[in-house]
Amino acid sequence: MIPAQIIASKRDGHSLTAEEISWLVQQYAADEIPEYQMAAFAMATFLNGMDREEVEALTTAMLKSGTRLQWPDDDVCRVDKHSTGGVGDKTSIILAPLLAECGLQVPMLSGRGLGPTGGTLDKLESIDGFRTDLSLSEITSLTRDIGCVITGTTAELAPADRKLYALRDVTGTVPSIPLITASILSKKLAESLDALVLDVKFGSGAFMKSQTRATELARSLVEVGTKLGVPTTALLTDMNQPLGNMCGNAVEIRECVDVLKGGGPGDLLDLTLQLAAELMTSAGIASDRSFARELAASRLTNGSAWERLCRMVRAQGGNLNLDLKIAPAREVAATTDGYVTAIDTEALGYLVIAMGGGRRKLGDAIDHSVGVELHVRVGDRLERGQPWACLYHASADEFLSPLRDVLTISDEPVAPLRLVHDRITV
Repeated sequence: MIPAQIIASKRDGHSLTAEEISWLVQQYAADEIPEYQMAAFAMATFLNGMDREEVEALTTAMLKSGTRLQWPDDDVCRVDKHSTGGVGDKTSIILAPLLAECGLQVPMLSGRGLGPTGGTLDKLESIDGFRTDLSLSEITSLTRDIGCVITGTTAELAPADRKLYALRDVTGTVPSIPLITASILSKKLAESLDALVLDVKFGSGAFMKSQTRATELARSLVEVGTKLGVPTTALLTDMNQPLGNMCGNAVEIRECVDVLKGGGPGDLLDLTLQLAAELMTSAGIASDRSFARELAASRLTNGSAWERLCRMVRAQGGNLNLDLKIAPAREVAATTDGYVTAIDTEALGYLVIAMGGGRRKLGDAIDHSVGVELHVRVGDRLERGQPWACLYHASADEFLSPLRDVLTISDEPVAPLRLVHDRITV
C-alpha cells in the first residue's frame, strides 16, 4: 500500500477499507510513515469525517497497536467510566472505590488537565505520596487486590493513540468526532472491560460547547464501543456551571471525601450515583438502575466506600491521614442584589489556571493548594453582602475581579439548570 494514495482517497471524501486503516496505523506506530503524512490524514478526517465502519476500524487498529490488560477467567466484572472533561468534574475519584465496594473491579486509567478542565491525576497528586505512574503489572495486581486503581495510562497501551493525539493537538484536528471516538475507546478497550459508561459534557465549561455536538459524540462512542464488544452507555450532562462546589485540586479531593463520608453537594452525589447505576446494570450485578442506585448510596452512607478509597490510596503510596495542603481562604461577598443567571464556567477554569492550579503549557508545575469554592448555582438569589464564593490563594485579592466577572447577575429570575439531559444507548 502507498500512504499518499490512502490519504488522497480520504481527502477526496472516499471511505477507507478496514485493511487500509489498519495498515496506516500500524506503519505510523512503527515510525514507517512520516508525521506530515499522518497530519494530512488527520486533517482529511477532520474535514470529511468517517462513517461508523471506518471509526470502528480506526479504533481497532489503534487498540491493536499495543497490548491489553489481562484478567483471569474468574467471573469478576471489570468496568470503567470516561468523562469528556469539565470544571469541578471529580466523579472518578468517588466512583472507583464506590463501585469496588459494590462488587465490581475498576482499572481506571485517567488523564491530566486539558485547557480549563481539571485532570483526575492532578487532583490525586494533591495527596502526599500518591503514585499515578503504575506499571501494567501493578495495575492488574492492585485492581484484583483492592478492587480499584486510578492511574495514568502506560506506554504499552494504545501507543498509536499517544502519537496521533500529540499530532492532532498541533494540527487543529482535536475536535474531530471520529478521531475523538477512536482515541477514547482505544485506551478504554485496552483495559479489557465488561462495561463502560461515558459522561459526555456540553456547555461553557466543556470541550463540546453545543448539546448537538455532544450528542453526536456520545452516540459515536456508544455505538462503536458496543459494536466492539463492550456494553457502553452515555449520560449527556450540563457543564454550564461547575460540578460540585470546589474547583482546584486539593479542594476537590476534600469534596470527594465529603461525598464518600455521606455528605457533599447534591449535584456531585446525584451524578456519581447515576454513573454507578449505569455500570452496575450493564455489568449485570443489579436488575435495574433504581435498585443499583440504592445499593451504591448505601455504600456511601455506611462509610465502606470511604474505607475502600483509603485502601486504594495506601496501595498507591499515598497517605490520607496527612492534612491536604490547602491555601488560605478568602471569602467573597456579593456587591449587588439579584439572581445568578449565568456562570462563565470556562472562565472559572482558566482562573484556577491563572492562580497556579493548572497548566498553561505542558510541563508547568501545579500548585495543588489553590482553588475556588462557589456557594451559588444558576437560579439562586443573592443579597448584597452575602458570601457567594471563597478563593484559596495566598494572594487572593489579585483574583477578586476576574472571579466576580464569572457571575452574571440579573433582576429577573431564571430556572435552575438540569444536570443530566439524556441517556444514550444503542
